[in-house]
Amino acid sequence: MKRLVTSLAVSLTLLTSPALAVNPDEVLDDPVLEQRARDLGQELRCVVCRGENIDESNAAIARDLRLLVRERLLEGDSNEEVLDFVVERYGEYVLMKPTTAGANKLLWATGPVLFLLAGLTGFMYLRRRSKAAEPARGLSADEQARLDELMKD
Repeated sequence: MKRLVTSLAVSLTLLTSPALAVNPDEVLDDPVLEQRARDLGQELRCVVCRGENIDESNAAIARDLRLLVRERLLEGDSNEEVLDFVVERYGEYVLMKPTTAGANKLLWATGPVLFLLAGLTGFMYLRRRSKAAEPARGLSADEQARLDELMKD
């Protein structure tokens, strides 16, 4: 019984842990370079699989990107140079965290601006509604006299 529970626990752990698609033939001999390649792999998005980085993807293009990253690192490129090379080749979509330069400034600013605009619109709406809906305070003296006359009949 203990073995069954243990094997189920191990199976669940393996199923819920992130599976890395890095093949053994891709791993570099130098552990420092391999760690840099893994770090860069976490920053690069697979262009086929949405939301997966190249280390998690099993797509052929992700394998090519992993090999390209390792090749560039072996040539002596820095992490920034490798990222710049890949972005130049595949576009900014390949970055898991897009930059805040150029046209992306507009995209980064849109969320907070729309939030402030919605808050201002809501505030103005509530303010106008409270002023427009002032209740009547009762009848004037003439209206009360007229009502009394009508009620006598």
